[in-house]
Amino acid sequence: MARHRGPVLVDTNAILESFRVGSWRALSGGYAVETVEDCIIETQTGFQRRSPEMQIDAAELRASLKAIHPVIDAQRAVVAVRAPDIALDVGERSLWAHALTRCDAWVLCGPDKASMRFGVRLGLKDRLIALETLLSDAGHRPKEALKPAYTAKWLDKLLGELFLSEGFGRS
Repeated sequence: MARHRGPVLVDTNAILESFRVGSWRALSGGYAVETVEDCIIETQTGFQRRSPEMQIDAAELRASLKAIHPVIDAQRAVVAVRAPDIALDVGERSLWAHALTRCDAWVLCGPDKASMRFGVRLGLKDRLIALETLLSDAGHRPKEALKPAYTAKWLDKLLGELFLSEGFGRS
């Protein structure tokens, strides 16, 4: 598969993992990385439980992103109506709410299973991408191994399971 050239939408988990393994600069320098305001806020919560090297400077994070999108309640309502049985957290709900307003060639990076289920259900499986894939395609190898949920192998397996559980692939 060719390297993605369009916008990369990242959730809180992808941001945190990128910082954890020392790959944020490679990611944000190699792609047009975007997120929503709620994900930025989530990177700043829980900092008391993080080691000093895992605390993310909000100003630095904001400066490194191509865009940070505001999301309004009406956009979040679209997500709730499309899949009322999928419990997305605030950041993921807002990220999907924003994504659904776009008509460009975006991909979404974030390992949350509920978020992946939402993408599969809406027929957007091909827009879901692993952090490992993005970093590899950018020519970056993290100093520390990514957690399994950020690997291409994990994503492919989960997407296959979700595709079947959502009723796709049945005759």
